[in-house]
Amino acid sequence: MKERLERVQERIRQAAEACNRPASDVRLVAVSKTMPVEIVKQAIDIGLTDFGENYIQEARDKIAALRAQPVTWHYIGHLQSNKAKYAVRMFDLIHSVDSLKLAKELDKYAKKIDKVQEILIQVNVAKEESKSGVYGEDTLQLVKDIARLENVAVKGLMTMPPYFNAPDKVRPFFKALRQLRDQIRSEDIPNVEMEALSMGMTGDFEAAIAEGATMVRVGTAIFGERH
Repeated sequence: MKERLERVQERIRQAAEACNRPASDVRLVAVSKTMPVEIVKQAIDIGLTDFGENYIQEARDKIAALRAQPVTWHYIGHLQSNKAKYAVRMFDLIHSVDSLKLAKELDKYAKKIDKVQEILIQVNVAKEESKSGVYGEDTLQLVKDIARLENVAVKGLMTMPPYFNAPDKVRPFFKALRQLRDQIRSEDIPNVEMEALSMGMTGDFEAAIAEGATMVRVGTAIFGERH
């Protein structure tokens, strides 16, 4: 795993340098879904600090077992409103908010535990029916609506583009997300930072970095094939 991580870190460094960005601009989120606690502990021991989980129930036991570890937990899966109360107790950053209804639930439960829940807005850039996310043209209004909530803080955008076996085909979708981020940032909405761009996975994160990703979500390249 240490060797795989070093290869990923080198790929990130090279991709960042190629577009005149420091590698420190890019946060590596290790996608630890389906990985048992022992494996995640090994990943922490070799220096990983950010972990992405897709399922509330699986993550609950893992996060509880690793509570003493100095790590940041990211929720990157589709989040149903009825799971919001668990998500705010467990996760530092929720990447997949795509409706005002969900944001209001997160706000309600965050308020109960005196927390400001940091979130990203998930954008369905390609308008794929099989994927969650707000459409690009509806994103600005959603951000404005969510910005009024006191216990939720919008930090940026996230996307999962269509799957291609060629990173260059994905790049226009990453570019579209960055342009959307820049457009929303220019609106200077109170309570909205619009700094983070969570995009890019094992097969295409170099293309995402070239288009401005600040977080890449990498699982297989670190942990190996999932069983």
